[in-house]
Amino acid sequence: MDLKERAAQLVRDRRPFVHATVVRAQPPTSSHTGDEAILLQDGTIEGFVGGQCAQNSVRTAALGVLERNESVLLRVLPDGAVQFPETPGAAVVVNPCLSGGAMEIFLEPQVPPPLVRICGTTPIAQCLAGIAELLGFTVEHDDAGQFAATTAVVLAGHGGPEAEVIRAALDAGVGYVGLVASRTRGGAILDTLGLTESERARVHTPVGLDIGARTSAEIAVSIAAELVQQLRRAGLRAPEDGSARQAAVEAVDPVCGMRVVVGPDTVHLRRDGHDFWFCGPGCRASFAPETGAV
Repeated sequence: MDLKERAAQLVRDRRPFVHATVVRAQPPTSSHTGDEAILLQDGTIEGFVGGQCAQNSVRTAALGVLERNESVLLRVLPDGAVQFPETPGAAVVVNPCLSGGAMEIFLEPQVPPPLVRICGTTPIAQCLAGIAELLGFTVEHDDAGQFAATTAVVLAGHGGPEAEVIRAALDAGVGYVGLVASRTRGGAILDTLGLTESERARVHTPVGLDIGARTSAEIAVSIAAELVQQLRRAGLRAPEDGSARQAAVEAVDPVCGMRVVVGPDTVHLRRDGHDFWFCGPGCRASFAPETGAV
């Protein structure tokens, strides 16, 4: 499949990625304006945005883009470059292993919106679903305890197997579990679960910020506000999918000092049982004779 189809598939699967586009290339470079690639969380690159040394700079920058969920214009320059046009606001990386060319690459994160699962069909649940969608969240109604890739679970059914759902959500790693209940009823339900301190901190009951809410719509607003607070201030995220690839690991090239993302295609060698990772075959070739590594 082409990159457009691949990106659409990743969006459907709710897998974060970075879309990279070369917006300026100064010879000598192997890339051209308009070249594109997709970079995944494990450092995998699909597509082309430059040779191996340039790719290492892009990989490392892409990890930061995903972490911050903010786009960036990356300027990849050879050591001592002074002729490439200035671009205010761009992030600059000096790559001593480039052949002399320079590039600007726009890195745009594609991070799935928070997934909120709402249990129940009460007026509060219905109002919350509308507000959450207005905020750009993905909303699913789920009373069956399926919590894969879920950012938050809100129980707004006023009864039913609430304790079982809370337990299942916590076991699935959900970071925010909200229970619509009075302080007395909510506390009684939690007392039956024998929660650890860290688990108890993830359960919010009475759910929502204290804004004096009375109506169903006002209570839904208070819950949505608490979700935003948790996302923006507490760093709430969906749990890692156990079936997903492991996050990328970084190392430092012992020759040029570049940070490189360790992956199946990263150049490396072993010496005395230790691994060394390189930005490209040139650094590896210059390192191996001096150390006797293989």
